[in-house]
Amino acid sequence: MAKQQTEVRELQEGSYVMVDDTACKINAYSTAKPGKHGSAKARVEAKGVFDDKKRSFSQPVDAKIWVPIIERKNGQIVSVDGDDMQVMDLETYETITMRIPDDADVSPDENIEYLEMEDQRKIV
Repeated sequence: MAKQQTEVRELQEGSYVMVDDTACKINAYSTAKPGKHGSAKARVEAKGVFDDKKRSFSQPVDAKIWVPIIERKNGQIVSVDGDDMQVMDLETYETITMRIPDDADVSPDENIEYLEMEDQRKIV
């Protein structure tokens, strides 16, 4: 899995983080002051990039955490067949099959932007 390690204090809203081995986008990030016997804590609320489930965690700000490497790519829709579509990557000219999101209205020869992490893809 394409990921790297960073400290919790370096996270910010809008960036990505791994929660329960799932790539998530951070919706809310807050910190609490250090107490008498402990270090500062960070509370992170995130939403899954590929499954849209809400997740959250709380850790010390100096703890290490995994951050996924998600690539943003451009593609062109080659064909639409039911709930699936064929998309050609505009850099590698590789053709991939993607599921059409419920809220998307797509047609052949349309250019799209999508997120890719390993074998997972999602239209932006």
